[in-house]
Order: sequence, then C-alpha cells, then structure tokens
Amino acid sequence: MRSTVLTRTLVTATAVVAMAAGSLAGASAGFAASDSAPQQAVAAEAAPLAVVNLGLNSTRAKAVQRWLKARWNYTDPIDGQLGTDSWKAFQRHLKASWDYNGNIDGDPGSGTIKALQRKLSQSDYGYTGNIDGDAGPGTQAALKKFADWCDSVY
Repeated sequence: MRSTVLTRTLVTATAVVAMAAGSLAGASAGFAASDSAPQQAVAAEAAPLAVVNLGLNSTRAKAVQRWLKARWNYTDPIDGQLGTDSWKAFQRHLKASWDYNGNIDGDPGSGTIKALQRKLSQSDYGYTGNIDGDAGPGTQAALKKFADWCDSVY
C-alpha cells in the first residue's frame, strides 16, 4: 500500500512539474512573438511590391515576361510572377504607346490599369468595358488573350 501511495505521489508531482514547464514555455513563446512583431512590420515596409498577375496563371505571365524582355527592357528572370520589374517594363510600353502618364515605378495602380485597358480595347484583345482603372473580369479576360498572343509570338 505504501508503494502505491508513493507511486501516485511521484506521478502527480511529475505531472505538475510538466504542466508548469509547459506553461512557462508557452509564455516565453508569447513574449518572443510580441518582440518579433515590430521587426516583421519593418521588413514588410522594405519589401518590394507584391506580385500582381491580374488573373494570369504563371504560364501566361511567363509569356508576357518574354514579350517584355524582347521589347521593353525587362531583365529579370522569366518566372511567371509579374512583380515590380515586370510592371516597370509594362509601364514603359504603356507610356510609349497608350497614354500612360504616371511614374515608371512598377506599381500597377489605376493609371497603369487605365492605360492597359486602352491597349486591350484598341488592339483586338476583346476589352469592351470602361476605361476606369479597375482590373475586373473584363480586363483580366482581355489580358489573358494578350498573354496568349505573346505566347504564340515569343
């Protein structure tokens, strides 16, 4: 009987110690997470613009990048990710031919999208919507047709 009481006591003490250690580990992880949050915010501010494929899959985006490389001084890898440098090259094209008046900054904002919509509507890619700077379904469908053309040529 005495060994059973001793065994129960040891098991209970071990469980209490294990729970206390787990609570401390969880608390230290919580402190570590709160310390790293400001560092993550700083990293996000310095990060390049996000990839904006406007509905293109990577195969179609690669075709557009090949066209940009051949015609508009795109020098980054053909990776299917329309990031800052892809959009800078696209903006150079839009500035030269489609009344884009904004900065060559790689940000596909409403001015870039309006110029893209002009290109897509006047170049037989099927865009019939308003020139409104909103890259909705009509803009994305016409951009896919443009990407398919790029794929057939480049």
